[in-house]
Amino acid sequence: MNATSHLVDCEVAFVPADPPRAGRVVVYRPGGGALPPAPGLAGTVAVVTGPDGAPRDVPAVLVRPERACEYLLAQGDGTDSSRIWALAARKALDLIARGRFVPGLDTAGSAAWRIAGLEGPEGEWLHRLADAMPVPAYAATRDGRLPDPHRLLRAFLDAVADSLTRGPAATERAGGHAFTAERPVAAPEFDWAAQQLAHGRDDGYGLAFVVDPDGYYTRMRPVKYDRADPARLVSFASIGESEDDLRHQLAYIGRELCWPALADRGDFRHGHSLDLYLDPADLAYLFNGGGIEGLREHGIEVRCAAPIQRGVTASLSLEGPELAITGGLDALDQRLDFRWHAIVGDRELTEAELETIADSHGLLVDLGDRWILLDEHVRRRLRSRLGKPAPLEALRAALTGFVCVAGQAVPVAVTGPLAVLRDRLRDEGRAARVRQPAALAGHLRDYQLRGLAWLTGLAELGLGACLADDMGLGKTITLIAHHLARQADGATAGPTLVVCPASLMANWAAEIARFAPGAAVRRFHGPGRDLDGIGEHEFVLTTYGTLRRDAPALAAVEWGLVCADEVQHAKNPASATAKALRSIDTGVRVALTGTPVENRLTDLWSILDWTTPGLLGSLKGFRDAYGRDAERGDAETAARLCALVRPFMLRRLKTDPGIAPELPAKALTDQHVILSNEQAALYRRVVEESMSGVRAADGIERRGRVLALLTRLKQVCNHPAQYHGSLDPAAGKSGKLELLDELLDTIAAEGEHAIVFTQYTQMGKLLATHLDRCGVTAEFLHGQTPVRRRERMVADFQSGRTPVLLLSLKAAGVGLNLTRATHVVHYDRWWNPAAEDQATDRAFRIGQTRAVQVHRLICEGTLEERIAAVLARKRALAEAVVGSGEAAFTELTDEQLLDLVRLEER
Repeated sequence: MNATSHLVDCEVAFVPADPPRAGRVVVYRPGGGALPPAPGLAGTVAVVTGPDGAPRDVPAVLVRPERACEYLLAQGDGTDSSRIWALAARKALDLIARGRFVPGLDTAGSAAWRIAGLEGPEGEWLHRLADAMPVPAYAATRDGRLPDPHRLLRAFLDAVADSLTRGPAATERAGGHAFTAERPVAAPEFDWAAQQLAHGRDDGYGLAFVVDPDGYYTRMRPVKYDRADPARLVSFASIGESEDDLRHQLAYIGRELCWPALADRGDFRHGHSLDLYLDPADLAYLFNGGGIEGLREHGIEVRCAAPIQRGVTASLSLEGPELAITGGLDALDQRLDFRWHAIVGDRELTEAELETIADSHGLLVDLGDRWILLDEHVRRRLRSRLGKPAPLEALRAALTGFVCVAGQAVPVAVTGPLAVLRDRLRDEGRAARVRQPAALAGHLRDYQLRGLAWLTGLAELGLGACLADDMGLGKTITLIAHHLARQADGATAGPTLVVCPASLMANWAAEIARFAPGAAVRRFHGPGRDLDGIGEHEFVLTTYGTLRRDAPALAAVEWGLVCADEVQHAKNPASATAKALRSIDTGVRVALTGTPVENRLTDLWSILDWTTPGLLGSLKGFRDAYGRDAERGDAETAARLCALVRPFMLRRLKTDPGIAPELPAKALTDQHVILSNEQAALYRRVVEESMSGVRAADGIERRGRVLALLTRLKQVCNHPAQYHGSLDPAAGKSGKLELLDELLDTIAAEGEHAIVFTQYTQMGKLLATHLDRCGVTAEFLHGQTPVRRRERMVADFQSGRTPVLLLSLKAAGVGLNLTRATHVVHYDRWWNPAAEDQATDRAFRIGQTRAVQVHRLICEGTLEERIAAVLARKRALAEAVVGSGEAAFTELTDEQLLDLVRLEER
C-alpha cells in the first residue's frame, strides 16, 4: 500500500491527556476492519459514532503527538478528519519554530510545555479550524462525551510542544531538566508562571465587543466571556470588575489604535453607558481598516450575533420579451429591463434582500440568517435603479458583457432577442451567403467579398459601419459593390452620397467609371453645382469643404447610402465638418479610413458616433469608461472596447494571413486628381498662348514649340510654383500636392515607407521643402547629390530612419536597391513605360518580401490623363510609338495636338 492511500478510508482523532505529551492521535475505522500501517501501537478507542450518541470501542492505532505530525503531513488524499489534523500538525510545528511555547505545569505540578501567543490572527485561525472540524475528528472520548473542538485543538498544540522538546536528544543538548525529561518532574518554581499562563489562556475572563447592526449606526457593546467556556457571557458586576477601570482601559486602547470611537468618547470617563454607536467610517475601520486585528492585539475579541459575510458579487441581467429579430434595433421592444443579481456566500439574494441592501446606510446589513459587510461601491451600484435601456445602450451591454454603473464595470447577461441580435452581429460566416453584384465590372477578392457581406449584414439591421482596411486593400471597390448590391433591391435602392477630400474626388469618379460603368456620377462641387433631379441609382460626389457650406441642401435629399471617405477629416466632433456630416441623418452610413485611430481613442469615438450614433455613449462617458484606461494600457478595458467595436469596424492589414496571399506582388493604381482653380486657369492660358505659336511655326521650330508646350503643361499639372520657376511650394495651390499629402499621411499612419519619383529636379526641391514644413522626414536624391551623401541617404532609408525618399527619375531610376519601400509614387508620369517600370523596380526587386503598391498621380481632364489612357490601352504599341518620350508628339497635327492638350471640363 503506498503512502498516499493510508488514510483514504480512515478517520483521525485526538485523545488529550495529562501531562499534555501523554495525549495520543488515534487512527481508526468507524466500522472496524484492518488498520493502515502507522507509527504507533495497536489498541482500542471509544468513539461516538452511532445516532444514539453512545460510545463504542473500535480498533485504532495510537500515535505519539510528535510522530503523528510527521505521519499526517506525509499523507496524500485522505478523509476530512485526517486533513483537519494535518493542518493542525502543520500549525503546531510552525508555532514551535517561531518560539511560541512557554513553560507551564500539568495538573500534578510537573513541568509541561504549553503553546502561547494564540491571540489575534492565530486565535482566529484556530477558531475557523475548529468550526470546520467534522464529527469524526473529535469523536474519540474518554468520558463518554464529545469534547469541544476548540479546546481539543489547544490540547493537541500543547501535546506537540510538550513532546517534541523532550527525549535523549533534548537532554543531551539542554542537559537534564524538568522540561527535557520524558518522565514527570515536579517544578514548583514555575507555579506562579503557570498560573499566569492559565489565567490568560485557559481560565479567567476575557473582554469582547459584541457588534449588533442598528440602522445607520451599529451598536457595539463590551462584554466579558468565560475563557473556560467562551460561549458564556457574564456581567461586569458578577465578576467584581469595575466599569470605571474598563472605561480608562478602552480609552487607552483607543489612543493606541488612533481610533476616535474609543479614544475621544468622553462619556467613557463620566459614568455613561459603555455601549458604542459606530458610524459607517467606524465600521470601515473596524472591518476593513485593521480595527479587529488591532483590538485582538490588545486582548479584545470582536463577536457578532450572526455570521458576517463579505464579498457580495453583483451582476445584471438584461431581459426582454421573446420576439424574433427580423429588422434592426427598431425591432427591440422598449420593455427591455435591467435586473440585479447578487451572490453572497452560498446563495443568491432575493429581490427583497436587494431592496434592503440598496436602502440601507450602514456597512453591515442584517439579512436574518447572516450579516453582509458591504463595500460602498457595491451599495452604490445596487442603489442604481436601472431600467428601460435605450436600444443602443442595451446592444452595448450585450456586446461587451458589462455595463457601467456608478463608475464601475458590472457584468451583465442578456437573453432573448438581444442575444439573437448580438450573435447575428458576431456571425463571421455571412460571406458565404452574399454574392458579387452582377453589375460590378471587376472581380472581388475573397476578403473583399467578406467585407461586402459584413457591410450588407449591418445595413440590413439599420446600422452603420467603418471599413478601416489598410491602403491598397480595395475599400473603394467594396463600397461601389455595396452601392450596386443595394440598387438590386427596391427596398434599399437610392442615391449614394460620397464625401471625400477634394484631392480624391477625381479618383472616385474614375473608379466608379471603371467598376460601375453604367452608374451615373454627379459632382456636387465648384460653381454651378446643383442637386436637381438626382437619379435613384446615382452617385453624388462632394468634398468636406462643400459639405460644410451646403449641409442643409445635402441633408434635404433622401439618400440610400452615405459614405465618408478618409473620415479622419471629421474626427474632431466639435468641428464644423463633423457637425455638417452629422446633420445628414438619412441613409445607411459607411466610413472609410485606413487610420481609424491617429492620436487618441476619441478619434474612434468620433467615427463610430457618426456611423452608429449612441453606440459608444457620450464622449465624456466613453473617456471615463474606456478611453483613459485603454490608452494607459489596461488590457481588460481594451478587451471590452474591442468586443464593442469589432462588429462595427472591419480592420484588415496587408500582412494578415488570410489577405497577404491574395494580394498581387505589385499593384498599380492610377490616382486621379482635380486641378486647383489656379492650375486650371494657368493651364488654359498656356494652351491658348502656346497653340498660337505652334500654328505659326513649322519644321524644327514647330517641334521645339510643341515640346515646350508639353513641358509647360506638365509643370502646371505638378505645381504652379514649378511653372513660374519658384522654389516656394506655398506660391500656388496644387491638387497633386494635396493628394500626395493624403497618401503620405496614410502611409505614415500604417508605419510604412515610400519613395516618390519626379522627372524634374526643381519639383523634387519643392516637394522636399513642402514636406519639411509639414514635419515629414524626407530627403531628395538627384543628379547633383554627392556619392557619399547618396550612399548615406539610401542607408538611412533602408534602415527606416527616413520614411520618405524623393528621387529624380533620371538619377535614381536604375541601380538602387530600395526594398524598404512598400509604396512607390510617380508624382509625374514618364512617358517611356520601360523607364517608369525600371524606376518602380527600385522597390520591387530581389530582397522585397512584401507587396508593393505603385501610385501614379494623373491630373484629370489634362494631357496626363489622355496619354495615360493610351499607355493603358496599347502598352506594347505605346512603347514603340512613344518610346522616345515627348518627341513622338511633335509629329501630331495641330488638331491632334490641341485634342491632346486641351483641358476637359467635368
